[in-house]
Amino acid sequence: MLQSDVQSAVNILRKGGILVYPTDTVWGIGCDATCSEAVKRIYRIKQRADSKALITLVGSLGMLERWVNPIPEVAFELIEAAVRPMTIVYDSPMGLAPELLADDGSAAIRVTTDPFCRAILKALRHPLVSTSANISGCPTPRCFADIDKSILQAADYVAIERQDQGPADSKPSTVIKLCNDSSFKIIRN
Repeated sequence: MLQSDVQSAVNILRKGGILVYPTDTVWGIGCDATCSEAVKRIYRIKQRADSKALITLVGSLGMLERWVNPIPEVAFELIEAAVRPMTIVYDSPMGLAPELLADDGSAAIRVTTDPFCRAILKALRHPLVSTSANISGCPTPRCFADIDKSILQAADYVAIERQDQGPADSKPSTVIKLCNDSSFKIIRN
């Protein structure tokens, strides 16, 4: 069932579609992070101001190295030391949809440890947008049952994985802004 779910998700993502899926933090809504039209659609679905950047997932350090250059050396130490999911805002992303970049050209990227997300990323071979599956300003869904019906209806595919699980104790990732000179600032703890 897992492989079928992953393949269905990847097929939709490759066509520029929108996916609702469980992540290593909360239920998310996402798309291929290189597809501008799909990213714009997520902003519309979430009713979110496009000035608020979205997080992107990669499945490994090797994948991170293909989408960020340079990666400050301290990033590897931070990722290795993290005890819970951590998103790092990098100064030098490459190849992502322009809508994912902040005004200063930076992008928020997390190396996910979630097996389902990693399987999607491995098959897709592109980063995956990952923003909470809620209307902007509304509570973040703690489980599948909490997701607003309008989000589910707007998606092209809703993952089957973990739909039957109750509320998770997870919360959004820590967010750290890491500059190329290795200085950093905690944005969200």
